Amino acid sequence: MKKLGLIVNPIAGMGGRVGLKGTNGADVVAKALKLGAKPVSSARAVETLRVLTRAGVEFELITYQDEMGAAEASEAGLEARVVGRITSGQTTAEDTKNAAGEMLELGVDLILAAGGDGTMSDIIEAIGTQVPVLGIPTGVKMHSATFANTPESAGQVAAHFLSEGLPLRDAEVMDIDEDAYRENRLIAELKGYARVPYEPVMMQTTKEGSTGFELADQKAIARWTIELMERGRMYILGPGTTTRAVAEELGIYNSTLLGVDLILDFKLLVRDVNERQILEAIKGKPATIIVSPIGKQGFILGRGNQQLSPAVVREVGKKNILVLTTPHKFSLTPTLKVDTGDSELDDEFRGYIPVIVGYLQTRMVKVV
Repeated sequence: MKKLGLIVNPIAGMGGRVGLKGTNGADVVAKALKLGAKPVSSARAVETLRVLTRAGVEFELITYQDEMGAAEASEAGLEARVVGRITSGQTTAEDTKNAAGEMLELGVDLILAAGGDGTMSDIIEAIGTQVPVLGIPTGVKMHSATFANTPESAGQVAAHFLSEGLPLRDAEVMDIDEDAYRENRLIAELKGYARVPYEPVMMQTTKEGSTGFELADQKAIARWTIELMERGRMYILGPGTTTRAVAEELGIYNSTLLGVDLILDFKLLVRDVNERQILEAIKGKPATIIVSPIGKQGFILGRGNQQLSPAVVREVGKKNILVLTTPHKFSLTPTLKVDTGDSELDDEFRGYIPVIVGYLQTRMVKVV
């Protein structure tokens, strides 16, 4: 019988909806809680485990204490061998490293890890490529190629790996300097490589940033977007260089590259807002969300823009979402993805949506 290791980073992703862009460090976690942040890893890990249960795969589950896996296994109705010791409510990166090390010693065939890029960095620091890993996406920023597209996808990939076997490949583990990220600077570092199950449809690729030769395309897209904008309508501008081009075309040069801004009557209203601020600003007002897919991954919601929560998206309405992408980015990712944390909302996006790809140019693109 195959052995499956489960590691849950209970604080991963908590900073997303409150606009903190990560939760590295006890001070950031405390600030996130003060702003009303709620844990997201536990529910997403349970969702993955339930997919595994429905698949009927037999395996021995080995996990860590309390909220680092034991609680999630219990909620999913699974018996697990619980190892390790933690201080509940005060988990650290060292706990993640210790968990990975113990699972290596116990000979697990696969480590299923609920977290973000930081969690994956900690795991490979502890075990390198000695054990295959599979990420359940629960962080704010997930640029690494170790994550499944959604918790459901993670469960399906794990089931295939444990029952039928899947080939393995080397996947980049990236991490972002969170302090620089909060200062509107994107500094990504290659932390190493992990061995992950090869499943090209349900696994995400490494994020690819925009290049200099896309500037003219971004400017053309911005001009057409501005011509579509209306006075009296609130525009919720998501992160990225393509969306920032819209702000710059409006003469706004202090927008947030990596956050969410509010624009009203062609002027910056509020910079770097969180979910609560967005909901308060758009209450009873017409609003439009403007987003651009993550390069090579194709996500328009659920990666780096968790401020655009299911509550925000439902308040705005699917028909009031403008997606912008350059021809180069479109060539890398001809389909789009969503992972809002609300499976019913994700299903509503399935099908084709219009995407602005240039001045007076729109394509119908499939959301998968």
